[in-house]
Amino acid sequence: MVQRIVIIEDERAIADAVAHTLTREGFETRVASDGEAGLRLVESFKPNLLLLDLMLPGIGGLEVCRRLRRTSNTPVIMLTAKAEEVDRVVGLEIGADDYVTKPFSMRELVARVRAALRRQAMAERPLAPPAFDDGRLTVDLERPSVEIEGNPVALSPRELSLLRVLLAHRGRARTRQQLLSEAWGDDEYIDPRTVDVHVRWLRKKIERDPEHPHYIETVRGIGYRFNA
Repeated sequence: MVQRIVIIEDERAIADAVAHTLTREGFETRVASDGEAGLRLVESFKPNLLLLDLMLPGIGGLEVCRRLRRTSNTPVIMLTAKAEEVDRVVGLEIGADDYVTKPFSMRELVARVRAALRRQAMAERPLAPPAFDDGRLTVDLERPSVEIEGNPVALSPRELSLLRVLLAHRGRARTRQQLLSEAWGDDEYIDPRTVDVHVRWLRKKIERDPEHPHYIETVRGIGYRFNA
């Protein structure tokens, strides 16, 4: 099946070049030049991945990403300028999966797109049998599902992959690089800070007090550990 990509980019030359490259690589693409049109296009076209410019007329890229994350786990790669590092971090925190800094090479962009789609496919595969139940938090990696006191908790594919890896090594500390390799795969483009961002999001969803986590412990100088 041909995978579909929506490009939301107001610089027409960049949008056309990206669309041409991805079409040549076998993807089906659609382009929108502002946030409102982009959200409508995502709703109608149902893409497998979204390329989203950070600076857009009208609704900006961060708000587009925020709205999308209310209803969808579609992978989002943000397109940013070098001077926007703070906004890139914010973008990751509100649900973007990756970012590409302008100017970028088409080869790098295609590699990031394929890596994001691989991670999505891995996260959606049937996983191991039920993995954890302490009476409050229940994780069933066969369905897969996560519940807090019987109430379902919506995790993104990346959050689910990260939780799966932490549970697989329950009680043992894993470095950020190990978590990247096991939860994200061998992708040279992923920043280790991505692990910290997703741990924060995961804690917000499963911890009683995210500032004083019970399940996902920070191991100083190493990384993180899931406490049984």
